[in-house]
Amino acid sequence: MEFKFNEENQNKLNTIISHYPVKKAAVMGALWLAQEQSGWISGEVMKEVANQLEMTLEEVLGVVTFYTMYNQKPMGKFHLQVCTNVSCMLRGGALIFDHIKLKLGIDDMHVTDDKMFSLEEVECMGSCGTAPMIAINEDYFENLNISEVDNILESLKNKN
Repeated sequence: MEFKFNEENQNKLNTIISHYPVKKAAVMGALWLAQEQSGWISGEVMKEVANQLEMTLEEVLGVVTFYTMYNQKPMGKFHLQVCTNVSCMLRGGALIFDHIKLKLGIDDMHVTDDKMFSLEEVECMGSCGTAPMIAINEDYFENLNISEVDNILESLKNKN
């Protein structure tokens, strides 16, 4: 399916591009905007970004595959990223990740059948002093325990 920025996002992209001396430099912002619109970075999204920024498809692909913030497949309405790096692991991050896997019945980089949740194990998210932490879409939750995670998941289920 062809991807085009909607009118509002095309205006946002034009503003992003205007902040750089060359269009190519706007690639990360363009991809982020495209992901917000489409939910993930498909081949069609990469083609459109490449066209808009006068880049090759390979250059855009290089950015998409380097940075973990770009989803290369559809994710759930609520994308849970659980940090299991050293500080989080020592304070229960791995236990929280395993608990969420069991509770949602999905593995790393999978989506629930109802498309409500996706789960990703991630490296450091910069919250070592407030570990363990998870990110859900753009929201961060820190100093967590299993009970608090259960409450968060329950509140998200009620938002459906």
